[in-house]
Amino acid sequence: MRTLVIGGGASGKSEYAEELFSGLSGRKYYIATMMPYGEDSLWRIEKHRQARRNRGFFTLEHYVDIGALRLPERGAALLECLGNLTANELFSRGLGEDQAFESIVAGINALALQCEDLVVVTNEVFSGGNRYDEGTLAYIRTLGRVNAAIAARFDRVFEVVCGIPAAIKG
Repeated sequence: MRTLVIGGGASGKSEYAEELFSGLSGRKYYIATMMPYGEDSLWRIEKHRQARRNRGFFTLEHYVDIGALRLPERGAALLECLGNLTANELFSRGLGEDQAFESIVAGINALALQCEDLVVVTNEVFSGGNRYDEGTLAYIRTLGRVNAAIAARFDRVFEVVCGIPAAIKG
């Protein structure tokens, strides 16, 4: 089963995805994509590590080129999150929008082939303001395209608003 969980910042999307993920059987791989780049990100990464502690998740930190990731054995995977992965591909790897899109979608497809169940968390990026610099616009366009491509291929899509999940597909 392939599941996409989408939501705005602090919407409860990660908690909902982890709840879905916890109910799956087999080895559970938590794929963390937040790249450590400063004090705030290091604090958030540690906060997330503590929240996952003793939950039976095997954490893999993988920041770019998700298609290169090889799971040690089949099981379930939770990818947290496409927003970070997209930013990393665009700004850390320096890929253009089309190259980042292709790398992420191909990587998600390759990851999906390695597991029984895949849960992917992503950000909803179109309900914010409308005045952004070109770099932010490139990020929004790319993540929007990735979200649409993944949603089309996945079995289920949930949007989480104020901690309440709504089934969009499946």
